[in-house]
Amino acid sequence: MEPLLPRGKCLTDLKRLFLLSLVLVYLIALVSPDQDYYSLLGISKEATSREIRQAFKKLALKLHPDKNQNDPEAHENFLKINRAYEVLKDEDLRKKYDKYGEKGLDDQQQGGRYESWHYYRYDFGIYDDDPEIITLDRGEFDAAVTSGELWFINFYSPRCSHCHDLAPTWREFAKEMDGLIRIGAVNCGDNRMLCRNKGINSYPSLYVFKTGMNPVKYFGDRSKESLMSFAMQFVTSTVTELWAGNFVSAVQTAFASGIGWLITFCAEQGDCLTSRTRLKLAGMLEGLVNVGWMDCATQGELCDNLDISTSTTAFFPPGATLTNKERGGVLFLNTLDAREIYLEVMQHLPDFQMISASSLQDHLAHHRWLIFFQFGETGKSDGHDLKKLSYLLKAENIQVGKFDCLSAPNVCNDLYVYQPCVVVFKGRGINDYEIHHGKKILYDIVAFAKESVNSHVVTLGPQNFPGKEKEPWLVDFFAPWCPPCRALLPELRKASKQLYGQLKFGTLDCTVHEGICNMHNIRAYPTTVVFNQSHTHEYEGHHSSEQILEFIELLNGLVSVGSVDCQKYFSLCHQENIQGYPEIRLFPQKSASSYQYYSYNGWNRDAHSLRRWALGYLPQVSLDLTPQSFTDKVLNGKEHWVIDFYAPWCGPCQNFAPEFEILAKAVKGKVKAGKVDCQAYAQTCQSAGIRAYPTVKFYPYQGAKKNAFGEHIDSHDAKAIAELLMEKVEDIKKKRKKSSRKKDEL
Repeated sequence: MEPLLPRGKCLTDLKRLFLLSLVLVYLIALVSPDQDYYSLLGISKEATSREIRQAFKKLALKLHPDKNQNDPEAHENFLKINRAYEVLKDEDLRKKYDKYGEKGLDDQQQGGRYESWHYYRYDFGIYDDDPEIITLDRGEFDAAVTSGELWFINFYSPRCSHCHDLAPTWREFAKEMDGLIRIGAVNCGDNRMLCRNKGINSYPSLYVFKTGMNPVKYFGDRSKESLMSFAMQFVTSTVTELWAGNFVSAVQTAFASGIGWLITFCAEQGDCLTSRTRLKLAGMLEGLVNVGWMDCATQGELCDNLDISTSTTAFFPPGATLTNKERGGVLFLNTLDAREIYLEVMQHLPDFQMISASSLQDHLAHHRWLIFFQFGETGKSDGHDLKKLSYLLKAENIQVGKFDCLSAPNVCNDLYVYQPCVVVFKGRGINDYEIHHGKKILYDIVAFAKESVNSHVVTLGPQNFPGKEKEPWLVDFFAPWCPPCRALLPELRKASKQLYGQLKFGTLDCTVHEGICNMHNIRAYPTTVVFNQSHTHEYEGHHSSEQILEFIELLNGLVSVGSVDCQKYFSLCHQENIQGYPEIRLFPQKSASSYQYYSYNGWNRDAHSLRRWALGYLPQVSLDLTPQSFTDKVLNGKEHWVIDFYAPWCGPCQNFAPEFEILAKAVKGKVKAGKVDCQAYAQTCQSAGIRAYPTVKFYPYQGAKKNAFGEHIDSHDAKAIAELLMEKVEDIKKKRKKSSRKKDEL
């Protein structure tokens, strides 16, 4: 029987049908309503912001309605991946989604609008695919600019035409400066808060950053030559010209310090490294190897003694022979490419010190260490750039070494080290340490080490997890694969320094200590909980050090904070007439019944807004002063006073009011706190020299009537003012004691 269609055509049509089916199945799988946001974008839960952006861009170009005009479901399908992208790129929304799923986002409307296909093709993530340009997100930015390296960063917006005009030049500039300066980019469309905090209000904005100096903005024309000229003025690396008079002494002095020399010999024959290449190498090898050059036309005898007849570049490691008879240890480099020379030299530099199990305790007892834990002798450490760690961490007195866990598995098990990692020990023994969970790249490790040794965050496990100790603890439950978790860790370190002595900080890895996390019902990462003896409080605010500090102030003896799970305790919530979630209520300390409370109706539900609202209902510690009481008690009295001069209509005054009450409570017993209404008592404020609201002034008692002008305090931070006042009070006490001694001697 003959086929209805010719055999070739039949097979072709079957192939087409099969391929079409595959495509349909693939597209349906991409936008299946049962998939979570990570699966929709084809990424893992460990994905970084850059990986999320790249995955979305790839899908956007494939699924955009502009390219699928015959598909009636194209719009809805694209909305789904757009919604997934808008949620996962936002750190706070991502945390909500990880914890509660889509139900936790019911009040959010992200993803309802999208751009044209042309926008995603040409305007979206300008530098994501450029290897020489490092795209920095909010969590990476601080680590980069505080690493000690020199950075030139382009803050741009994907909607800015000037930013797109600059892009080709910025790429060429990055290739030219590769190795000498770190070239970065920040997408302000995805990092609005970061750009706003840095004062970026126009695009593109180009800034140079280096530790120890204020950021410097570039205002010149945007040509490659002008950018290079501007950037080079911040390069501190030098290339030394060598001759007969300084060659031997310079080399031997460096050898004595364990530093080698990379020397370019320029002769009549052969090609010599250009001055720009030599300077680039000096920057790339700064702190590790000295870079110099010699003109063999004027230093012929010395070049002959070294058996140099053609232009060449040689690396002299410490202890290398400097005669023409032996070239022991000297590495001659047959390339003019700076990157190739750099890699060859770095390969010949010594690796980190291997620390034995028997000496580990002694090493960690009194010194700070950054240690690479490995499993088996793997030869040299990964990444040549990491050899710069000893130089970059020298100012912090941090030594760098490595430890083989296979040689002493019990040591690593006690530290909960089960895979290769980097650990900082803070100089107080083996139990005071923190594990690095960020990227294994130079600037990230440097920033981690510097932050960690100066902070008060410790790694927790079953043996030191807080129980019912008297001291309160803030514990961060996290997973190393979770990007928002990694972004929170630097903020915790900052907060731990601010709250040292008031609160202890610890981190618990839930991938290692799953049992403890389950015991505390940890459902998403990161989850931050304050343990205050038998009371626990989960922190739900923004993950920044400032917001964490404000949250702790709420708990620090001013207001007790609690929560009720209305799904679990439905009858209680029904009895309290709870009709919407979340319902936030403040119950006064001496209320006659549970029905006496204040409901929070504010729009903003961050720690700052809640604190200001709650403190407004607390008993006032400060005293309201009239002109008479200001004169009698403050100016003529024998006590120290701090005064808030304010106006009732002034917004900043209203914001400062709860801060002043915190101050009043903090200094109670040592300094009295008062408030003067400058609208009601204009003459009093005028006599005190008040020109702006709010104004804070200190009136110390030093044995005589006080001056009405007082001492101006240029701060509106309760903690900072309290510390300043305590210093001033102590100084007054010391002066009184000295005066008393002199009188006794007389």
